[in-house]
Amino acid sequence: MSPVGLPPGFRFHPTDQELVDCYLKRKIHRLEIELDIIPEVDLYKCEPWDLADKSFLPGRDPEWYFFGPRDRKYPNGFRTNRATRAGYWKSTGKDRRVMSHSRPIGMKKTLVYYRGRAPHGIRTGWVMHEYRLDENECEDSSGIQVPTTFPAYYDNALFRT
Repeated sequence: MSPVGLPPGFRFHPTDQELVDCYLKRKIHRLEIELDIIPEVDLYKCEPWDLADKSFLPGRDPEWYFFGPRDRKYPNGFRTNRATRAGYWKSTGKDRRVMSHSRPIGMKKTLVYYRGRAPHGIRTGWVMHEYRLDENECEDSSGIQVPTTFPAYYDNALFRT
């Protein structure tokens, strides 16, 4: 379902804290998000150049937001499968904390898309930021721990060209 009735000039540029606290946390806890503006897409089954068509926010803005399930590389492992048909997403740098009121609420990972197969892939200009909740944030309002594995766990990703 795509959003309707957005005002002229509407821009969606949430901060890292807003993405984790207002969108990702609500999605994981299965709470209503006021404006259905972030679609659910299996990011690792799509090439980055095909994602613009899947965004609920059409336009010239080169940033798209998606909820996506984590795809495990091995059934019993924790490694994430980030391969697509034409390439793969490679993690760059260290994960960074997302803070709210001086406490960590999540982590942000930066990934770059490479065409081809590792280790001989060719770096492209596609960049994705992947967000995940801090384990302490996975507890719902009733004090029950929400599972942090697929399908209840989502990564919120931001794509930029």
